[in-house]
Amino acid sequence: MRRIAGVLAALAALAGCAGQPPGQPELQGSTQELRTASDQTDADRRARLRLELAAGYFGRQQMDVALDEVKQALNSRPDMGEAYNLRGLIYAAMGEERLADDSFRRALQLNPRDGDARHNYGWFLCQHRRFPDAQQQFDAAMAVPQYRDQVRTLLAQGVCQARSGQLDVAERSLARAYEIDPGNPTTAINLSEVLYLRGEYERARFYVRRVNLRQETSNEQSLWLAVRIERKLGNRGGVEEWGRQLLARFPQSPPALAFERGNFDE
Repeated sequence: MRRIAGVLAALAALAGCAGQPPGQPELQGSTQELRTASDQTDADRRARLRLELAAGYFGRQQMDVALDEVKQALNSRPDMGEAYNLRGLIYAAMGEERLADDSFRRALQLNPRDGDARHNYGWFLCQHRRFPDAQQQFDAAMAVPQYRDQVRTLLAQGVCQARSGQLDVAERSLARAYEIDPGNPTTAINLSEVLYLRGEYERARFYVRRVNLRQETSNEQSLWLAVRIERKLGNRGGVEEWGRQLLARFPQSPPALAFERGNFDE
């Protein structure tokens, strides 16, 4: 499973992104009417502005400033579930596991139907190898009516299942994500990786080849995976073809160095 973790190193930003942007309409209390701009108090507007700033700083990896903005948002609106969700992401990025866990739990306590918070909490739990709990959160996210990020959650769920050694269910999750969005290269690479680990090399070749035929979607991981697949299939020409591309485009990358050493199991 170490290889699949390496292939998915860049997935954390995708699977743990902030999701719904601040400023979306909300449901009001018991009336269940949509809140609009005229319903917002000054405190609401201050909180929204601070949350937008926090999301921007988080995206630029300025964690301390992002955290301070979230705190100011919560000073204006202590019941703002989205702020706790973002605070969980910030704390997770800072390595503050307990504070991140508390923040996600608080976000879901305030809004149990927040699919974005459930997705982010699920990914957080997966990163800390709490696999059964992570699967519960992913399932709960996709059970939220009109949840719009099915592909993102199926991708994260498939990765998590693969990390836990459940390659058969990982394949099903990733295949479903691919069916919904066949143009997503991250899904295709990870589905190919799972098929490779299961020994289904022809099928693995199909998915990764679609990624590698376009330079803008291929990367060092997809090219290295193609090299290893062709080697398992006994196709020396394919090994050389993808290996040349790997060396030409990513000469100092760990996969290129492994290729030069002939260490195909790295």
